[in-house]
Amino acid sequence: MSIAIVAVGRLKSGSERTLIDTYIKRTPWPIAEIEVEERRPLSGPERMVREGELLLKALPDGAMVIALDSAGRTLSSDAFAKKLGAWRESGRVLAFVIGGAEGLSPPVLARADETLSLSAMTWPHALARVLLAEQLYRAHAILSGHPYHK
Repeated sequence: MSIAIVAVGRLKSGSERTLIDTYIKRTPWPIAEIEVEERRPLSGPERMVREGELLLKALPDGAMVIALDSAGRTLSSDAFAKKLGAWRESGRVLAFVIGGAEGLSPPVLARADETLSLSAMTWPHALARVLLAEQLYRAHAILSGHPYHK
């Protein structure tokens, strides 16, 4: 199984980058980070549309797309691990999509095979990436019976 985290914005060095790198190194599955960025000064709705276009273009061919959106389903860590285990059986690249400040555009949400929420709370996008990386590692620990999850 391979995983892609497709996200709006460039994550610079710092504490979030260090945490993401730590969890990605611990996870046995290859995880690619694909970042897209619109630099033009666009209005909120225009920016969301343009970022959506960039996200859709950046998706790996044939990927199973999991959109991370506040309106998505919330899962426990155990339920997420079970989902990940089932998705692993598909043999497809799993692409987790994180939008920008305006959220994900309707075409990105329509392309998603699943829409999940990391929390009912609002998180900065850099921390959303940290939360996702940690949950991917935790899912591996659950699926392999590793004590990290306890």
